[in-house]
Amino acid sequence: MNDTNLLKHFEETSALLNGHFELRSGLHSNQFFQCALLLQYPRIAGEVCAALVDKVKEELGPLEIDTVIAPALGGISVGHEVGRALGVRFIFAEKNADGALMMRRFKIEKGERFLVAEDVITRGGRVQETVNIVKEHGGVVQAVGVLVDRSGGKAQFDAPLVSLLRMEPVTWDPAECPLCQEGQPLVHPGS
Repeated sequence: MNDTNLLKHFEETSALLNGHFELRSGLHSNQFFQCALLLQYPRIAGEVCAALVDKVKEELGPLEIDTVIAPALGGISVGHEVGRALGVRFIFAEKNADGALMMRRFKIEKGERFLVAEDVITRGGRVQETVNIVKEHGGVVQAVGVLVDRSGGKAQFDAPLVSLLRMEPVTWDPAECPLCQEGQPLVHPGS
């Protein structure tokens, strides 16, 4: 699946939004990928996530993956479909009362090999939290796979990162945001 086909899926499902958005990172942007709108269609979700698995294999060669893990909430559909495409178990990390990710429902075995799956990253904070959880429980992260890397390749992890789409939409610190200065309403679309 090439960038044009993936962007077409985002546009057809109204999952690529234009406006004035506050990202989970705190930055502001004129674009927002609302992957839930794309992933609500199981056929498309399966196709896109299978393409991500193919790209991981193409770029990294054969990896031994025991389990796919994703940060809740946005990564759950992606992780599930990536796990299906790989034929392995899927688990997720979820928020505690303070908003930090934690392992609640699942166990990680010492030496268990993981692929971390996520829908979109800007700075990669939730992915890094998930990587840390895997390590803290004795697991090994073999790779990170995301549908959209908004960091333009700047997000770095202790494992290789593979994305279906890499771009760097314009982002601003809130104090320097021209959309704020123009008085455009700020939307908090969720992550």
